[in-house]
Amino acid sequence: MRWLIGTLVAAVAVIGLYYGSAIHSLSGLVAAVRQGDGAEVVARTDLRRLSHSLSEQIVAAYLDRIGATRRIGPMERMLVGSYGSTVADALVDKMLTPENLTQLLVSGRFADARFAASTLPPLTDLLHTHLLQQLGRTHFINPVKIAIRVSKATGAEATEVILHRSSLSWKLAGINLPQSVLRQIAEALPAK
Repeated sequence: MRWLIGTLVAAVAVIGLYYGSAIHSLSGLVAAVRQGDGAEVVARTDLRRLSHSLSEQIVAAYLDRIGATRRIGPMERMLVGSYGSTVADALVDKMLTPENLTQLLVSGRFADARFAASTLPPLTDLLHTHLLQQLGRTHFINPVKIAIRVSKATGAEATEVILHRSSLSWKLAGINLPQSVLRQIAEALPAK
């Protein structure tokens, strides 16, 4: 019986440490965002993973956009996937400068004027949620990746930040954008 209780206590401690370290790292990121410290925001971000995550979402939204008017063949899908990712990468690179990323996380607004109507919930909104609410907004993706919902919306219109475990801390590795924002970004890309 003692081993069972000991095992349960150890399991609860490991789970608490796992999620606690993620929330602690997120709190550090939110503090850097709140101070407007672009260098610290970038230090707490895995830019390569974040760029890849945003590019994938933009290409998928673009494929949905052109797929709404006609059938997309496998060859065209492959070409759009490769060529479209370079266009999306260029757009994302502009979004991910220290100043633009910090502005996006602080205000929820994109620096690019074409997306002025698109707004996201500011990351600093997480400061106004209680620890239990933050845990309720957190979901496990895999052992080194978790998502925390920033917005009140759920489903396709939810905004989530993805944290990736990097040694002993967690880094921002993705932002899942709402479908309405992705549609607006995809509409700004050339149709052909």
